[in-house]
Amino acid sequence: MTDTSLLLADLTIGDHAIIRHYNGIDADYRNRLMSLGLTPGTPFSIEQVAPLGDPMDIQVRGFRLSLRRAEAGNIKVEKI
Repeated sequence: MTDTSLLLADLTIGDHAIIRHYNGIDADYRNRLMSLGLTPGTPFSIEQVAPLGDPMDIQVRGFRLSLRRAEAGNIKVEKI
C-alpha cells in the first residue's frame, strides 16, 4: 500500500508522485494551479529545489513549474 499522506513539500529532487488533492489552498489559487495542469491524478517529478529550499521546480505535463514551499505544503500527493 502506498502512503497517501505525503505533501508535495516533503518530496526531494528526483521523486515522482501523483497529485491527490488540495488542502487549505485558496480556491482562486487552486484553480490557477489546476489550469496549469496540476489536476488530481496528474503525475509529476521534482526537478530542482532552491538552495534555501524555496521555491521548488516540478516537471508536469512537459513543462517546469515553480511552486513556493508554502503552497506545496498544502498539496497531498502519492509517491510513485
